[in-house]
Amino acid sequence: MTEEDSQYDTSSKLVPKVTISDNTSEVFCVRFSPDGKFLATGCGDGAIRIFNVVTGKLSYNIQGGSNTALPTTAIRFRPVTATTRTKNVFLASNAAGTVQHWHMTSSKCLHSMEDNDNQVYALDYNNDGTKFVTAGKDAVLRYYDEATKTQVLQLMGGTSRSVDVAAGHSNRVFSTKFVPQDDNLIISGGWDNTIQLWDVRVGLSIKSIYGAHICGDSLDIVGNEILAGSWRPENQLEVYDMRSGDRTLNIPWGGAVSYQMGAPACMLYAAQFSKEGSGRFIVAGGSGVNEAKVFDHRFNNSTIGTITGLSRGIFAVDFSPDGFKVAVAGGDSTIRILEVVSRDSKEDKEDDVQSRK
Repeated sequence: MTEEDSQYDTSSKLVPKVTISDNTSEVFCVRFSPDGKFLATGCGDGAIRIFNVVTGKLSYNIQGGSNTALPTTAIRFRPVTATTRTKNVFLASNAAGTVQHWHMTSSKCLHSMEDNDNQVYALDYNNDGTKFVTAGKDAVLRYYDEATKTQVLQLMGGTSRSVDVAAGHSNRVFSTKFVPQDDNLIISGGWDNTIQLWDVRVGLSIKSIYGAHICGDSLDIVGNEILAGSWRPENQLEVYDMRSGDRTLNIPWGGAVSYQMGAPACMLYAAQFSKEGSGRFIVAGGSGVNEAKVFDHRFNNSTIGTITGLSRGIFAVDFSPDGFKVAVAGGDSTIRILEVVSRDSKEDKEDDVQSRK
């Protein structure tokens, strides 16, 4: 079910487009392809299922799932650049410690790395796809060269002299992102309630920001704004300044009064800025109150729409490359694709009516 905020203060709204209800396993990660035509999903049964964004039909079943397989935890498509020779390549990690390169259209595994003593929960590519980073259970970030598939650095420890915040992670890491404007910088977050800012030129954390409790892919960055979604009943969705480390925004989720009266709150597993470049929109979702919301970040963080009434929590969200389609998925195995549209569009109003029939 999708609801709109009755007292909206934004020119946009959220319209359901495609609901994929025949997926057979809970979904831990979702990712649009670079051209926005496909949506890759990492499932609890280990499968990677890729769907057509327009029709919702299964296009590629990369690896079949099983009852004994561990979940696929993260997916990232390799950025397409002028020097890209092979397109439709993506990285996928799982809770068995494996990181693999896959070719989507042939469904072939191009390369595999295994670390049986670790569980990998997060990964990311830099802007031109020449480097990637992984993170997980052992609290270490590993920085790789894409061409050679070799590890260049292990990132742990740091230069912080703060008595309040440790340099480097002390517990599991669930989210990591390259800083878009500087590929030498990486952010990460996890169970230790810190966001770490790493500089690969020195191989250390150069800033530790205390406050966010990251339990999924819920860190993102646009400009100097770090978005953090925390798995907790209050102050779930925050924005920090990368330069100062200060919290600059606490975006109200709603329901705080109900929570204080004993009702459940939504605790976030996933959060992301839209990808058009300015971070115009924010999507986030979680469990407790099983729901996801889309906010207009450039319009006083007004709520555009809410996906609610779900039987289980939201574990994964992703915006399409153009920043207008959004995918949400989680414990109920259903994948929902929605679109952010103008409230004044006649065509969009007609689509909205049809989607509710």
